Amino acid sequence: MLRSTTSENLRRLGYAVAVIGMVLPLLLIGALKFTQPEIEGLKPLIGSAPWLAWLYPLLGPANTSYLLGVIEILAAVLVLASPVSPRAGVLGGLLAAVIFLVTSSLLSLSMAWDFQFGIPALGPIGQFLVKDVALLGIAIFVAGHSLERLRPRAQAL
Repeated sequence: MLRSTTSENLRRLGYAVAVIGMVLPLLLIGALKFTQPEIEGLKPLIGSAPWLAWLYPLLGPANTSYLLGVIEILAAVLVLASPVSPRAGVLGGLLAAVIFLVTSSLLSLSMAWDFQFGIPALGPIGQFLVKDVALLGIAIFVAGHSLERLRPRAQAL
């Protein structure tokens, strides 16, 4: 009995810490998207990624940054609502997963790597982006956990 209670408490604590660890970067980095230094800082990343570069001609650098900020903050709010709304958790988890999938994909850019040591090593941009691989896993977990919580309601009908 003690072991199952301890393991359940650790599981809940781990889930809470993982969610906070995902929500904080989404909120903080999302808010930064409304600042000029962040708008400028995104230019080399977005401009170098063909799967994102189309945003600049369509929206311009500032509006692209603002849009990304709104999406990141929305994902954070939805994930924060997941304890009371499994639907919000599914949507927030999936939205966050897309965000982290896209940002993790930027690791494929040559600017993310440093070859000065004779082997591929993460450069400063890669070091910043690599955390998004773990955050992608947390986002998928939150979406799946929230989806599981929806199942009993659907079966009860």
